Amino acid sequence: MSSERDARSAILGSIRSALGVHAERDISTREAEYAALPREYKQTSTKSGEELLALFTHRLEEYDAGVLRVSRNEIAAAVARLLSQRGRRRIGIPDDLPSAWLPAGLAFEKSAAFDAHQLDTLDGVLTGCTVAIAETGSIVLQNTGAQGPRALSLVPDYHLCVVFAAQIVETVPECFTRLEATASLPTTFVSGPSATADIEMTRIKGVHGPRFLDVLIVED
Repeated sequence: MSSERDARSAILGSIRSALGVHAERDISTREAEYAALPREYKQTSTKSGEELLALFTHRLEEYDAGVLRVSRNEIAAAVARLLSQRGRRRIGIPDDLPSAWLPAGLAFEKSAAFDAHQLDTLDGVLTGCTVAIAETGSIVLQNTGAQGPRALSLVPDYHLCVVFAAQIVETVPECFTRLEATASLPTTFVSGPSATADIEMTRIKGVHGPRFLDVLIVED
């Protein structure tokens, strides 16, 4: 990590030198300028719990993700149903995924140590998440409980994610407040299945992540 910081400092130093900037502003000055930035945008939720779930569901469906709302004791049955509907059999999971989420009779493989080639042979992956944003329909994944390393959710073609209602916030600022305690961890923001329209304005799925995403919203 220190070598990355050193390289970054060297690159930024070269840029400053080329621009004729020979000294960094005092850190306290930069912090004061940052604190003084106007923050008139919405920072807290104004929606009820049900309105929040409805907005998050709507955003996911707009992104062409599958959404199913279930109770806590229905997770395993819902996982089995969705995997059957998708025709997915060999599923990768983080090492610490709760066993209560796993239905009997299906093949789940602890895949945190898999390389990219091994991950690519899986039919899909099942994970939890750290937080979700209703306004943007985004799911935030980190290398922490029930989520595994970043590659685990990026390489397989299908991702089934379990999101608890208590993990859903309305706004992006609320999300970053939730992430403060784990800000140093690798973090991935997912907004629907992977897709791009950069090439001749033709929408292509599966460019930098799974082509198919299903989300189980667990209502406490």
